[in-house]
Amino acid sequence: MGVRENYLEVLNKKNQAALRAGRNPEDITLMAVTKLHTVDEINEAIDAGATDIGENKVQELLSKYEDVKPVRWHLIGHLQTNKVKQIIDKVVMIHSVDSLHLAEEINKRAGNAGLVMDILIEINVGEEETKTGIQAEELMDLAKEITDTCENVRLRGVMCIPPYGEDPEVSRKYFRETRELFEKLQQLGLPEDRALIDTLSMGMSGDYETAVEEGSTIVRVGSAIFGKRNYR
Repeated sequence: MGVRENYLEVLNKKNQAALRAGRNPEDITLMAVTKLHTVDEINEAIDAGATDIGENKVQELLSKYEDVKPVRWHLIGHLQTNKVKQIIDKVVMIHSVDSLHLAEEINKRAGNAGLVMDILIEINVGEEETKTGIQAEELMDLAKEITDTCENVRLRGVMCIPPYGEDPEVSRKYFRETRELFEKLQQLGLPEDRALIDTLSMGMSGDYETAVEEGSTIVRVGSAIFGKRNYR
């Protein structure tokens, strides 16, 4: 199958998972993750209905930005502070905030650009040394620090990448733990002008249906839409 057929199949499976969980399918965004995929492939996904795409690296986002049809761009990979200025006016959300230092740089650059940037805090839910993100117990303090000090940032929620497993059921407990943290964050009483805790970004090609069943509001799907990446 091509990109269009793949996209529509994933969309249908996402919607069916929502219905199984008693949720409105329209409450869950299907994000097409475009790492190492071409502009033509991305535009085919957009023609099929994709409204949101996610890129892992700033340079790859910039190399595609002008040639991709109108769409909502998200930065979902690790972001270095010295790259923030390059994408601050090009993305609608940064999913991978893992320090106050990075949030402060986003705040500074957003202020300079006259905008407010939506962000998610990335949680290293499996406590893996090879992955970025904060520890679960750091979430509440970091959320308070960001909303206390960053007037040009709006905290929308959290993102996670669970440890890899062939069986999507392996991810379920991590998704459940992340959802519980998300719900605690909703109850924290953060200032409403700097926090709208409505976004739970979790689930990828191998486990997005499980993520939807566990409360995800954005699933980040790449290979199930575009096929295997061509690492070149």
